[in-house]
This record gives sequence, structure tokens and C-alpha cells, in this order.
Amino acid sequence: MPKKLLIIEDEHSIATLLSYNLVQAGYETIIANDGKQGYELAMSENPDLIVLDLMLPSMDGVEVCKSLRQQKVNTPIIMLTAKGDEFDKVLGLELGADDYMTKPFSPREVVARIKAVLRRAETSPVIQQEGAATYEFGKLQIFPERFEVFLDDKQLEFTPKEFELLVYLVENKNRVLTRDQLLSAVWKYDFAGDTRIVDVHVSHLREKIEVNTRKPIFIKTIRGLGYKFEEPKNT
Repeated sequence: MPKKLLIIEDEHSIATLLSYNLVQAGYETIIANDGKQGYELAMSENPDLIVLDLMLPSMDGVEVCKSLRQQKVNTPIIMLTAKGDEFDKVLGLELGADDYMTKPFSPREVVARIKAVLRRAETSPVIQQEGAATYEFGKLQIFPERFEVFLDDKQLEFTPKEFELLVYLVENKNRVLTRDQLLSAVWKYDFAGDTRIVDVHVSHLREKIEVNTRKPIFIKTIRGLGYKFEEPKNT
């Protein structure tokens, strides 16, 4: 059966163009013209992927994305943002969007991005891994197979991509990983050098597992290179 994609876009011409090209590529599409309708369809139709515009009537894209993630809906989301609006991109990623695109964009680029995001969702080694190891670093416990992380015996909440990034860092403990390496390994997509997505997700991880985000003990920044996960000496 074809993958079902939900397009939440209030500009009729853009929504129609997206739908036409995605149907031509073999997908089934559903269109919502405002945020509230889009949220309701996302909850009832169980789409395989959501293309979500940021600026929407009744309920903007930020609120739609935030509400879906709060409801534990992990459907991949590609956020559409205005050209050059870096704040919007970062905000979308922090809320749990999997990718973003800036307007205007070509239909070919849209199809390529959607294929890449769907491929990542289907082949995520963290979520589908069997017999995965358990990692313990003092009060921090990570269970890849169960998709669970505990700190001080309290379970933490992660988006699928945050969790995958954390496990990859842990599996490569004490190894310096560049942002490009992390993009390739975790996102499996060429973001054309846009490594901000890595920084945003690392920042989010630190907020959840570090006592002091300004002086992290687990995820260290290696200036000019990237990041490294270290096991604290006193845990």
C-alpha cells in the first residue's frame, strides 16, 4: 500500500502543487488548510509522514508539532518555514520536527526529503534493534531495546531522533564525533553542511541528562571538531 502523507498548508497553490507531485511519486495525500484540522487529521488518520507549514490559521505549526509530540505521536514531521528564518527552523527542530524546508522549494527536493525521512524512520537502528546492550553511567541508565532512559530512577522523555543520537554518542564513547559524522550516522541525509540540527539536538539532550548544562559531564563539546560522550570519573 502507498504511504499516506498529511499536508498541512493554508496556501492552496502550495498544497495543491505538493499533493500533485507526491501523488505522482506514488504517495497517497491528505490536505488540511488550517492547523486545527491538520492536528485532528494527524490524530485520526495515522499518516506515515506530515508536511507541516509553520504559519497556519487557527493553530500554528509550532502548536501542532508540540501538541502531537505531547500526545506521544512520533510520526515524522517535515516543517515548512519562510526563507532564511533561522529562528523558525531551530524552534521546529527543538519541538521534535525531523527535518525542515524553506520556501520556495522545488517539487523534486520535496520528494527527495520525504523519501529520506521515511527511510530513516523505517530503518532506525535504535528503535528496531534487538538484543541491544544496557548502558549505565552512575545514575544514568540507557536501555536501547526498550527505548527508555532513567536518571536518578526517573524516566526521561525523548523524541525518537534525540534517543537515537544519545545512543549513537554512547556507543562511540570517548570518541570525538564531528557534526558531519553525526549527520551522516543519525540523520542519514546530506544537510549540505547545515549542522545546526546537530547542535539543537545536543542542547536538548543536555537539558535532560546534565545537572548543569553549562558544565556538562556527559556530552562534551570539542571546540572546532564536534562532540564526545564521556563517562564521568565519579559516577
